[in-house]
Amino acid sequence: MATSINSGDTHRKPRTIMEPFKIKVVDDLPFPTRERREANLLEAGYNLFLVKAREVTFDFLTDSGTTAMSAQQWGAMMVADESYAGSKSYEKFEKVVKDLTGYQYLIPTHQGRAAERLLFSARLKPGMKIPSNNHFDTTRANIEQMGAEAVDLVIEEGKNPASTHPFKGNIDLVKLDEFCRLNRDVIPLGMLTITNNTGGGQPVSLENIRGASAIYRKHQIPFILDACRFAENSYFVKEREPGQNERTVKDIAKETFGLADGCMMSAKKDALVNIGGFIALKANDWVETLRGLLILTEGFPTYGGLAARDLEAMAVGLEEVLEERYLAYRIAVSRYMAKGLNDLGIPTVQPAGGHAVYVDAKAFLPKIPSEQYPGQALVVEFYRTLGIRSCEIGSVMFGSWANGKFQPSAMELVRLAFPRRVYTQSHFDYIIEGMEEVVANKSQIRGLKMVHTPPFLRHFTARFDLA
Repeated sequence: MATSINSGDTHRKPRTIMEPFKIKVVDDLPFPTRERREANLLEAGYNLFLVKAREVTFDFLTDSGTTAMSAQQWGAMMVADESYAGSKSYEKFEKVVKDLTGYQYLIPTHQGRAAERLLFSARLKPGMKIPSNNHFDTTRANIEQMGAEAVDLVIEEGKNPASTHPFKGNIDLVKLDEFCRLNRDVIPLGMLTITNNTGGGQPVSLENIRGASAIYRKHQIPFILDACRFAENSYFVKEREPGQNERTVKDIAKETFGLADGCMMSAKKDALVNIGGFIALKANDWVETLRGLLILTEGFPTYGGLAARDLEAMAVGLEEVLEERYLAYRIAVSRYMAKGLNDLGIPTVQPAGGHAVYVDAKAFLPKIPSEQYPGQALVVEFYRTLGIRSCEIGSVMFGSWANGKFQPSAMELVRLAFPRRVYTQSHFDYIIEGMEEVVANKSQIRGLKMVHTPPFLRHFTARFDLA
């Protein structure tokens, strides 16, 4: 896994980057037989969310909450202060977040979805519109549940899996300015997701964040970041954006936060923990309302539905994630896997994102129409062949029916999301070898029909049958 940051030897740049950690605890991998996997698919209605973890060999369903925590995080958890109110662990967590973001007001939550629900419950009314580059699934669902509209304004390159634009997560600034001008009275806040998960884990440039900030400020619209992968985004800025290479990732991250009025974060991503999240804000205009809702539904403002040990782990994780050797390794994994798949003829979103590889199922399975969910069909095949659990990001997640006509998602993707610090290069090499069988059998892959459709976030519990 090539990288621009070496192992510490200043005289050479190694061709391979090793995992920048040593392993102290191991967990056996399950290896269900192919026959068992076939039976599991039938029982789960071809939805991998409904397959038990003990029946999965490589779990790439999500990178959320699946991190292997460090010895330092586990150690911090052992000295947590579990006082109901005003614990020392909260003080430590608050200090780390304030130092990183510059925001003065902090509202801890048990995960990012709770942060979304709190913020949108406090700010949204039916008929309102929330612009962003792309809203991910839970964000969109929480907005729509309030009767508001989630509006995606990503640049055109962000809709093209083959485009090699270095910042395909950028929001279209011309469209954003016009949208804000036309809809100012119904926009309670504007957003930007970094990195852009829906569009392939693609980064947003610092120049684009500055531009979005200026537009929101011009129209007097509060600017909120969905910052769950802020560190990966900052590393991409350092690596790809002219004039940023000499800066530290932390410095870039601090400027990024400084351009917004606040953020929501699922700490289960770039805070390197298994549970947790928060809202952080510059001003106190919304704080009293948010804390009132927090007390009502989550817990006291200094624990927010979490144990103090989780606050301790987040505080350490938010510092560890900014270590540039770790980030170099993290990004190298995705590049390595994307190249391995591409060499076999499996197309992926280009360039590779930070936390995952996104397979272009529409290009790989062109004979399966969107209404037969080519992404979900490929998810099923990955599990059937290799015991891999992955996630469809296409017409199952974002498609819809309007006036009796199917409206497909702009892209039909399969996300292989890599848990942080869990799998090694030999695991990835093993998977690439096994993907040869998927390629050899792709003409036999069949589309699917949805036979059970939940009203919200249907990809979690929908059931399918062969088309």
